[in-house]
Amino acid sequence: MIARYRTPLIALALAVAALFLWFTPPPEGASPVMMQAAALVVLAIGCWATMLVPEHLAALGFFLGAMVLHVGKPLVIFSGFASPAFWLVFGGLVIGAGVDRTGLGRRIARALVGRFRGGYFATVAGVVTVCLALGFLMPSTMSRLILLLPIVLALADRLGYRDGSRGRTGLVIATGFGSYLGPVAILPANVPNNVLLGAAQVFHGVQLQYFDWLMIHFPVLGLLKSALLVAVVWVLFRDTPTEPGTAAEDTERVYWSRDERRLAVLLAAALALWASDAVHGVSPAWISLGAGLICLMPAVGLVPPQAFRDKVPMNPLIYVAGILGVGALVADSGLGAALAEGVLSAIKLDPESPGRSFFVLSLLATGLGTVSTMPGVPAILTPIAGDMALASGLPIETVLMTFVVGFSTVFFPYQVPPLIVLLQLGNIPARAAAGTALLSAAATVVLLLPLNYLWWRVLGLLP
Repeated sequence: MIARYRTPLIALALAVAALFLWFTPPPEGASPVMMQAAALVVLAIGCWATMLVPEHLAALGFFLGAMVLHVGKPLVIFSGFASPAFWLVFGGLVIGAGVDRTGLGRRIARALVGRFRGGYFATVAGVVTVCLALGFLMPSTMSRLILLLPIVLALADRLGYRDGSRGRTGLVIATGFGSYLGPVAILPANVPNNVLLGAAQVFHGVQLQYFDWLMIHFPVLGLLKSALLVAVVWVLFRDTPTEPGTAAEDTERVYWSRDERRLAVLLAAALALWASDAVHGVSPAWISLGAGLICLMPAVGLVPPQAFRDKVPMNPLIYVAGILGVGALVADSGLGAALAEGVLSAIKLDPESPGRSFFVLSLLATGLGTVSTMPGVPAILTPIAGDMALASGLPIETVLMTFVVGFSTVFFPYQVPPLIVLLQLGNIPARAAAGTALLSAAATVVLLLPLNYLWWRVLGLLP
């Protein structure tokens, strides 16, 4: 009965909250536009957090509402389309389409997964390792998940983990969570990273670099968090297979096709340029766009026009532009300053206690992620990061990096939209995914957050 009325109740609650904010008199010294912006922001983020409508529709609704109601200037509302993050995602989607069309992704995934067979723990470790490795090649959580899920399901059949078994459920969950958690440590690998990249440059003139991001986050949030996920899945879902399936092994072509070789060379070049961006100074966004453009060139033919139309979705691009537009409106309307004042008075940062500031900011971003989708964390917090830096005494770059710690910690599956897709495609009960998220998040806060603090001390990010 409750499920039947869930959607209309959510819609009613969001509408009431938006109307309340719209007609509430602004605080002293603030303009009415600030409260109108707050109403639109609540509607947009509420739709994203509750998945009331698809993400791209919520973004389009935000664009339309902001323009028709004259809440913000067009240059502000549509600033996301000019952001490096938008073009990083675009290039990543084109590269992902090439990886899928040429079969290179399946070749790599099967080759890697096939090396990890020796019990349930080894199989789960193999799946998570492949997810992490593909984070370097496919800058999209959804693309990695869609690519790997059929391979992992076929592997489960061959190993004897039948439909509905604990072991099969665990392998599917390892695929979904492994496609998001570890790759957070790789700059172009998912939407929240890209939103932070764009917002940091737009609001603070900070250009985040691929190699620096990797050094800061990969040891703890990449390697250790992936290892933690393996342990959590093994504890929750370890199983004894039934009689192994008789399905024939997937056969690979002996020779690589011309397109596979071309794309492998292009990806190697892109990775080399990403990893050396501290030397040449070119943003990862333009490297991604350049690689995508090469894929689209008729003379190269890695992503021909029909494949571009069929395999490059526009939904994530509109979503990213919408998220960044919300952040820009928050900053431009004065709402960001008001939020900063309220947040800073509540968390009471102290320049004399940098360690406390690290934990407070990380947990603030973690908590915000539970009431918004993960891309909403950098979109909401980045505009006020400068005030946080002044209050905490930490460099602005360090403050921005604490947001990564926050949106890498998933308490509930709804925080990461691809995980909801996983539940549907993999026929996985929601309680199994929720249990994995809660246990891994709790272990992250207790074990990995202190280790992250120590690692940042070693790097000099924290005094």
